[in-house]
Amino acid sequence: MVPLNWYLILSAFIFSCGLYAALGRRNAIAVLMGIELMLNASNINLVAFWRNGVAPMENVDGQVFALFVIAVAAAEVAVGLALVISIYRNRRTVNLDELDILKG
Repeated sequence: MVPLNWYLILSAFIFSCGLYAALGRRNAIAVLMGIELMLNASNINLVAFWRNGVAPMENVDGQVFALFVIAVAAAEVAVGLALVISIYRNRRTVNLDELDILKG
């Protein structure tokens, strides 16, 4: 059995990569991918804590939470990608520094 620490280290690494991608990139698609990485890291944590908890076969809380996170991630991708496509059609760019649609 793999120790809980290994899952937490993997999750921290994936979360850090996602945070860097979300904050350090200028491309909207890369930012969305970074957010997805962060959500997947939280899923790893949820399932790891569920698996190493008390009586994991009787308690399915970790799996239910992970399922909700997956559903939210799917909705985020659908809405985010639709926004990116709409902005690209209007502005011909997905560079976040060049987007000033809400400025007056």
